[in-house]
Amino acid sequence: MAVRGRRTKVLPSELNKVCPERGDNPAMHSRTMSDFEVVPNLHQSSSSVSKSRRKAHFPTGSNEKENLISWIPENIQKKECTYFVESSQTSDSGRIVCECGYLREQHLEDAAKPPIFLGKEWDPSRHIQEMPTDAFGDIHFTGLGQKMGKYVRVSSDTPPRVIYHLMTQHWGLDAPNLLISVTGGAKNFIMKPRLKNIFRQGLVKVAQTTGAWIITGGSHTGVMKQVGEAVRDFVLSCSHKEGEIVTIGIATWGTVYNRESLICPMGGFPAEYILDEENQGSLSCLDSNHSHFILVDDGTHGKYGVEIPLRTSLEKFISEQTKVKGGVAIKIPIVCVVLEGGPGTLDTIYNAITNGTPCVIVEGSGRVADVIAQVASLPVPKITIALIRKKLSVFFHDTYELFTEGKLVEWTKKIQDIVRSRQLLTIFREGKYGQQDVDVAILQALFKASRNQDHFGHENWDHQLKLAVAWNRVDIARSEIFTDDHEWKPTDLHPVMAAALISNKPEFVKLFLEQGVRLKEFVTWDTLVYLYDNMAPSCLFHSKLQKVLLEEREHAAGSKMPRVQLHHVSQVLRELLGCSTQPLYPKPKHTERPRLSIPVPHIKLNVQGSSLRSLYKRSAGRVTFTMDPVRDLLIWAVVQNRKELAEIIWAQSQDCMAAALACSKILKELAKEEEDTDTTDDMLALAEQYEQKAIGVFTDCYRKDEERAQKLLTRVSEAWGKTTCLQLALEAKNMNFVSHGGVQAFLTKVWWGKMCVDNGLWRVIMCMLFFPLLYTSLITFREKRLQPMGCMTRLRAFFTAPVVIFLMNILSYFTFLLLFAYVLMVDFQPSPSWREYLIYFWLFSLVCEEIRQLLHDPDGFGVVKMASLYFKDFWNKLDICAILVFITGLSCRLIPSTLYPGRIILSLAFIIFCLRLMHIFTVSKTLGPKIIIVKRMMKDVFFFLFLLAVWVVSFGVAKQAILIHNEERVEWLFRGVVYHSYLTIFGQIPSYIDGVNFNIDQCSPNGTDPYKPKCPETNEDNKKPIFPEWLTVILLCLYLLFTNILLLNLLIAMFNYTFQQVQEHTDQIWKFQRHDLIEEYHGRPPAPPPFILLNHLQILVRRGLLRRPATCHKQLKKKLEKNEEAALLSWEMYLKENYLQHQQCQEKQNTEQKIRDIAQRYQHSWDRDILLFSGVLGREELGSVQGWVDVLVELLDLDRVKRTGLVEQKLASLEDQVHQSAQALRWIMQVLQDNGFGSGEDVPPVGSIKASEMKEVDLEGKPEEIQPPYHVLARSLLYPGSHTLRFPVPDEKVPWEVDFPLYDPPAYSADHKDMAMQDPFSPSLESLLKINYNTMDGLIDRQSFHGLYTVQDGLGEVGAGGPGYSWRRNLDGSIIRKSLKKMLEVLVAQYPLSDVWALPGGSLEPGETLPLKLKWILRREFWPQFQTLLKQGTEIHKGYLDDPRNTDNAWVETVAVSVHFDNQNDVEMKRLNSFLQGCDPELCIRWQVLDKRIPLHANHKDLLHKVSTLLGAYY
Repeated sequence: MAVRGRRTKVLPSELNKVCPERGDNPAMHSRTMSDFEVVPNLHQSSSSVSKSRRKAHFPTGSNEKENLISWIPENIQKKECTYFVESSQTSDSGRIVCECGYLREQHLEDAAKPPIFLGKEWDPSRHIQEMPTDAFGDIHFTGLGQKMGKYVRVSSDTPPRVIYHLMTQHWGLDAPNLLISVTGGAKNFIMKPRLKNIFRQGLVKVAQTTGAWIITGGSHTGVMKQVGEAVRDFVLSCSHKEGEIVTIGIATWGTVYNRESLICPMGGFPAEYILDEENQGSLSCLDSNHSHFILVDDGTHGKYGVEIPLRTSLEKFISEQTKVKGGVAIKIPIVCVVLEGGPGTLDTIYNAITNGTPCVIVEGSGRVADVIAQVASLPVPKITIALIRKKLSVFFHDTYELFTEGKLVEWTKKIQDIVRSRQLLTIFREGKYGQQDVDVAILQALFKASRNQDHFGHENWDHQLKLAVAWNRVDIARSEIFTDDHEWKPTDLHPVMAAALISNKPEFVKLFLEQGVRLKEFVTWDTLVYLYDNMAPSCLFHSKLQKVLLEEREHAAGSKMPRVQLHHVSQVLRELLGCSTQPLYPKPKHTERPRLSIPVPHIKLNVQGSSLRSLYKRSAGRVTFTMDPVRDLLIWAVVQNRKELAEIIWAQSQDCMAAALACSKILKELAKEEEDTDTTDDMLALAEQYEQKAIGVFTDCYRKDEERAQKLLTRVSEAWGKTTCLQLALEAKNMNFVSHGGVQAFLTKVWWGKMCVDNGLWRVIMCMLFFPLLYTSLITFREKRLQPMGCMTRLRAFFTAPVVIFLMNILSYFTFLLLFAYVLMVDFQPSPSWREYLIYFWLFSLVCEEIRQLLHDPDGFGVVKMASLYFKDFWNKLDICAILVFITGLSCRLIPSTLYPGRIILSLAFIIFCLRLMHIFTVSKTLGPKIIIVKRMMKDVFFFLFLLAVWVVSFGVAKQAILIHNEERVEWLFRGVVYHSYLTIFGQIPSYIDGVNFNIDQCSPNGTDPYKPKCPETNEDNKKPIFPEWLTVILLCLYLLFTNILLLNLLIAMFNYTFQQVQEHTDQIWKFQRHDLIEEYHGRPPAPPPFILLNHLQILVRRGLLRRPATCHKQLKKKLEKNEEAALLSWEMYLKENYLQHQQCQEKQNTEQKIRDIAQRYQHSWDRDILLFSGVLGREELGSVQGWVDVLVELLDLDRVKRTGLVEQKLASLEDQVHQSAQALRWIMQVLQDNGFGSGEDVPPVGSIKASEMKEVDLEGKPEEIQPPYHVLARSLLYPGSHTLRFPVPDEKVPWEVDFPLYDPPAYSADHKDMAMQDPFSPSLESLLKINYNTMDGLIDRQSFHGLYTVQDGLGEVGAGGPGYSWRRNLDGSIIRKSLKKMLEVLVAQYPLSDVWALPGGSLEPGETLPLKLKWILRREFWPQFQTLLKQGTEIHKGYLDDPRNTDNAWVETVAVSVHFDNQNDVEMKRLNSFLQGCDPELCIRWQVLDKRIPLHANHKDLLHKVSTLLGAYY
């Protein structure tokens, strides 16, 4: 079906007229044109395009005030009476009022002009004029706390689009996902407490979960008060963020009490409003629990119902708007909820049903609602005037006398029409059929209406699914959409799958996966680009991605920001995963890429102006997949910290252990840069959860098969950048995973090489010292080929084991240190000895080994990356430092003049080499953890030294300045300030500081002796110190107090804290760091220094001369064959499923156990408290307790009723199935009996016919109701295209034989704009007498197909049509069947200004042989041939046709002809298709599969049903 859209055209010169304050800003203009329909004479302020005001803010900011003050008076009017005419009625106080209801002083000054100017009679159309409104702003309800709202006074003629613009752009409301119009009794009424609670909870739940607007009358009475109190209770029980429910009250301005306080020409910010119910009289107060008020003004006072037309038009306008949310574009649905009510409510329900709006009637609320609920389950013919009279007498017992006979007829007709549209009517019955929640009833009503709406193909189901996604109601989707009634193709769900991902709706993603969506088909290259392009702007990954794009733009020197591509994503991911991984998405060489070929239905989905459906179009090129769709979606979800979504996707992953470890790494890296502490905590917690998932899966794998589990650790994962699980765990510092017993067993296995791990260390040492012992049974090996004693490979296997290499290097290193120490202390000669030369050679081998480690690159990372990895290791830095210091000392040692400094530097190098021993001891389970603790304490020491330096320097400077005058020697300044002050901490107090032990011989008076400090200030006479001794002693005491007691104890406490903190995790840390040592010696050449030079020479020859690449040892990184890898991953996925099932069972058991514990605890507490209360409390207190007990009993009873309702619903469904089976069996027995099998006496009874007749019809189903014998369309209450009302005629009064004295139809003739359509005779009696009836009257055929008719005052119309049919066929030409019946295709057309499709045809004009509408779709040269086709066709219908245009005196008669093409190659069919054309560009023609749901006129469907029956086709 072609969708036609219309848009208001605005010329550039007119745009400034519409938006004068916007000037010529093109950006503003494009925004206005694209987002909002331009409203003539609608001035828009700058706030109208502000995204930041899409949420309601109370109170209004200063900028918003200015915008409202300028915008509202220019665009919104009020109404006032401009002419005072005294009324016969008086006010409540007895004063004279105008016909408008206002007092004289409430009119304008010039309102009392002489009658000659304005007319003698008061006329609202002339004497009420519009002028700028004077009441708008914020409303504050005095005495009710902080309750604030928005309000505006509008004219009753205000266009709805202006009000909608005000609400969405200036009041900052988001467009709703649903519009709930609540109507009913305007006066206070009584509801059952339980029903009231159910209604309140359900209403606010559906509004809060779907983002709906609730529209009511806005007054503090009746159903509006019920809604307000429901919203109030919800807001009080929820947080501020959850409690934002938009409740809009549309009331009549002239009936609002205390409205004078709202008048403020410049806006009330806020306006103080007093809710005074006691003195309101016949007026009404506004309800304080509504958030927004639209006060409709028609210039009158005290007249109720003024707001109804504007409210109706506003609701209709809103329901025609398209809301884009979460990638889904939907027309805003509307539902009407009815409580209680009177005649006005019945009119509202009737109008809603007529306009196609679904209604939910709350049974038990009273009056109109109960009347409709009582008769809704009956067939329409059984709804008689007598039945309605009886129901009204019951539910309107107070006002029943006011119902006249005409009123009863009118109510009966309206209720019949309402019940006839059962698909739009939903009765909410408390405790009936398991329907306990009003929110479910409301949503089910919308789905039921949508499901029963006429549609083409899958459009209706797609629309329902879009609604469910927009509302985020997966429960409704499961129960109402994904049922047996419709079969969903996985590809149909791809667009909504993308929308659910973008809007973070994990439950829908899970549902779509359950419905068969395959991620390998869903995830394409373009889909991923689209998902990353629509990431949340607040996401840290999004900002990092924008930085990459900005750098690329600067590098390319371009002005336009490049679009997000996957190689940009890969660049950021490599920073997060570590450079040890390869890029996940390579940079494409070509800009054009083929797209995945997936056919999807035509669903309009839109996010930020980009069409989702465009991602799944057919492509002529080859199909391009990403390597791992699950991985791609998992990364996309994890980088946005979407926990639930990522968990669902991870459950679909195959390489699940690597995926969990990679997610942990990504989250930890993002947490380091995240500024928000809450988000950081969430990321770290999620990272830990993924680590636990990896541990859980690996534990199950290790228990099942140790060898295959260890393969998973070292398997090269192509999907995660050619890295391994073990490498990912190390990069993420997942100590819990690395310290797992299975991982440690693998590392131990690697550590021992090919030897058995149970060999004692002493055996290895003995074999090292005397290798012939290898050929004994002292050492055992794992591999069977190494078991023979004479095997030469035993020797190689032993000496290439990492444990042996480690022990040999220890022995070599200790030998090096002993020789180095000997040379430094004993054999350090001016010319180097052979021992010293041996040390130099030894050091050269160490340097060569460090160079090998630096350049060894088996994974192809590059020199720069390997250098960065090398220098990240602390021990490598220490090695470089020791080597550099040694080389510096050697350089000085070889120069005779610097021999002694060289020896000093070499001594320092020896210290550093000795520190290197700590790395060797990390392999020890005893010493390793202690070394870790020492390393952690070193950080505490550096922090402590900073605090200590503050006290040492401050005390040293003060002491030096007080004691010594102008010490110019720098070395003695350092001694006095730092060195002596530092030694004072350890008890070496200077003797001269207090002057008692001062000896002038121990110092130099003038500071000339380089070996003595300068003397303190002394007396020239007796050479005694003159400095204030009391001050220096006090400073010394304070210094020792803070340093020795405070700081040193602080250091001890820090050490103690670090020790205890590390001690808890020492085992994990040691196991984690153990890997580094094992990996180092696993890849180290087997020979120890200095013999390692032979291995280096071998490597140099292999790589330098033979050009062979570096190889990585297979034990730590192994690339498996495809078949082996597929089998391994399948095994891992199977165990992952077991792990997830175990987790779910455990969570369920934990929850059940918690419930049992709480129940048991409260049972004991209840028993004890009851005993206590019965002995202590009085009667009133016991009554209070009894009240709480009643509440608990009511809640338990409500739960029981819910469960009972579910059982009833299942029983009713079972009853339906049994009834259908009984009917089928009865039909089978009848057929057998008709064919002579058995006799009627032997037929057993199957089912009860009486029971089936008395079976209650469920509104949610499709009641089997006999088609009405009388016309229905011809009895609609409004004439087509007119506001004239027909006289209501109930079904029982339709036959002319039935006496109907009240029948008094109005005289009405339709006005035809086209003069050719008019009858040449006027409706006067003289003109009608000139007509020739029952014969040809000139060119007009006035003969009826039903024979002669008696002429009183009538005229008949004749129509003709020729619908074409052909069999629906597959691509191979075979006829498509459904329910074992062939499927037809029918030619349909949609004419201009029509919303529905129709069969080709129309009214036959006088003198014409073909209807005008048929000529519109056929070329002129084909008209004669088409007449021939019509003559050859089959006449389906001839005669009267039910039509809204029919009256008592004029009716439509139609001839319907079926032209059937049995063969798709039929020459006539091809000719017909070739001559189809449209004279109007908005005329649509199509061949459509025949189905009862296609959107056609009702009478046209009856014709199609006859055709399908005639041809035996599916309908």
